[in-house]
Amino acid sequence: MKQRRWSTRLSSLAAEFDSEHLFAVGQALFVTFLWSSSYVLIEIGLEEIPALTFAGLRYAIAAAVLLPVFLHHRENGLVRALTGRQLGSLLLLGLLLYTVTQGAQFVALQYLQAATVSLVLNFTPLIVVLVSIPILGERPTGRQWLWIVVLMSGVGIYFYPFELRAAAILGLGIMVIGVVANALSSILGRWANRDAVLSPLGVTTVSMAFGSAVLLATGITVQGLPALSLQSWVIVGWLAVVNTAFAFTLWNRTLQTLSAIESSVINNTMLVQIAVLGWVFLGESLTGTDILGLLVVMGGAIAVQISK
Repeated sequence: MKQRRWSTRLSSLAAEFDSEHLFAVGQALFVTFLWSSSYVLIEIGLEEIPALTFAGLRYAIAAAVLLPVFLHHRENGLVRALTGRQLGSLLLLGLLLYTVTQGAQFVALQYLQAATVSLVLNFTPLIVVLVSIPILGERPTGRQWLWIVVLMSGVGIYFYPFELRAAAILGLGIMVIGVVANALSSILGRWANRDAVLSPLGVTTVSMAFGSAVLLATGITVQGLPALSLQSWVIVGWLAVVNTAFAFTLWNRTLQTLSAIESSVINNTMLVQIAVLGWVFLGESLTGTDILGLLVVMGGAIAVQISK
């Protein structure tokens, strides 16, 4: 009888674990869908809102939404206790992750298809691996180099036959800056969270508030702030509250259940999601070669992270 009871209890725990894990996977996929839909909304919003101002509004409002939660947890006292080096690292993280990376994406979407911007962003793991050699002393394995070659092959397939317009070349140049900044912010973010002086909420709120403030000020100074229609305010508000503040919070919650590899794989499905959403809602054309290139790049990016 006892053995049967223990067997029943273990079966119940296993079922609970599986359901919890599947629920976390479903939540993570939902977050990636929200993030993927951002590209469609940004493309629509760019018809009226200047790119840098648009990006600044999105993340400034998101930071304002997170601020009351940040104050409720009384982490503002911990911020005042930070050393100059720790505070400087947080502010630099905000500049790299929000001012440069997000600003570059918004500007690049004026010249490139959403799928192309997403494809270029998948170079982030590659840049992180290469930068880790001199900074962290971590050398890629032979298997990682193999998958990096696969990733590059996918890019070649996507852009073949390499007939790019001047606007596309400009957009790609802007995205290269954004990808490098994104990779550097990934490494800097690890350092900031590794110190564990602030919670992930604190790191996000402080860095986002500073980075978005610089981005918004730059946008208004350079591009201005035109009178926005109700549709534009709805898009900005949705991107800020739902696709940023809510989505990032939910994503961090899934990280309590999912492994880093699982999260990386789910996150990389955005490449296909963005391509499909761009095709459906923006009329962005995708040839068979484009689709093959996107799939190869996604597989290569996932494999680089799994191999790591």
